Amino acid sequence: MLVGPSGCGKSTTLRMMAGLEEISGGDLYIDGKRMNDVEPKDRDIAMVFQNYALYPHMTVRENMEFPLKLRKLPKEEIARRVEEAAELLDITQYLARKPKELSGGQRQRVAIGRAIVREPKVLLMDEPLSNLDAKLRNQMRAEILKLRQRIDTTFIYVTHDQTEAMTLGDRIVIMKDGVIQQVDTPQAVFDHPANLFVAGFIGMPRMNLFDGELVKEDGKYAVRLGGVSVTLSQEKQDRLEAKGVAPQAVTLGVRPEHIALLGDGGQMLHGTVDVSEMMGSAIHLHLSAMGRDIIIIVPTMDLRGPHPVDFSAGQDIAFTFGGNVVHLFDPETGENLER
Repeated sequence: MLVGPSGCGKSTTLRMMAGLEEISGGDLYIDGKRMNDVEPKDRDIAMVFQNYALYPHMTVRENMEFPLKLRKLPKEEIARRVEEAAELLDITQYLARKPKELSGGQRQRVAIGRAIVREPKVLLMDEPLSNLDAKLRNQMRAEILKLRQRIDTTFIYVTHDQTEAMTLGDRIVIMKDGVIQQVDTPQAVFDHPANLFVAGFIGMPRMNLFDGELVKEDGKYAVRLGGVSVTLSQEKQDRLEAKGVAPQAVTLGVRPEHIALLGDGGQMLHGTVDVSEMMGSAIHLHLSAMGRDIIIIVPTMDLRGPHPVDFSAGQDIAFTFGGNVVHLFDPETGENLER
């Protein structure tokens, strides 16, 4: 899964794998074989494009048969592969139709079907869901997940949508300005972002960032923020000790879902409500706090009771977070101090 903002180089990387762009440096290996100078047709790959790229004058069946006819496979083999792919993608009933008679989601299924009938070693997908509406995107994500489980092919998928990256990828490659920032599992990227860019890019809503201070109190690492001190978890203590990290100014990151609201008493941070967004299962609170705009996710289940909570604009809100959920970054380099 290649993910990153527009212009970061992810589609160019995919096109180099496909042989549509020249590789100016480095090597491309597929199944242990160097592919830099191998013709695209001989790389045993298939590609699904953003705009489907179906032949409008051909039926669905003819579109799916086309790459197999080019390879001069027997008619029986072509028919078998097309029928199997159509059944897998639930498009059997559309085989006699032309692309213009299909919806966006159906066309995308046909484009995927045309790719998988080739039984390639690698299936390249370049933002295949970006032309679909939100509901259809969710449905197609589930379809692609099921497809991955049923066919023995490596998927390399390009997207700028982090939801697609997190739900579809076994491993995520996060890119910025043509440079890889981090390669890891979706959960590891979410839990341990390599730097401020990754921390801000992965997670919705974005991670909250504060200007804080890493200190040592009674031999333990803690963070100070807005007059409040939070001792870090033992796991974080061990990582910082192992790296010999000195007390210093830090950029402190906390995800919106890891901040808890407080009543009176205890060590509290304070912010002022700017906007309250009702999202059904949760409320997204936008606050001004310590010179920053921050977001807190408040599950509506937590608000049920005899006394309704007021989140109107200008309201003062007290909040806190635990020492197990903070992320510490070097303000100068942006690097995660625990990595």
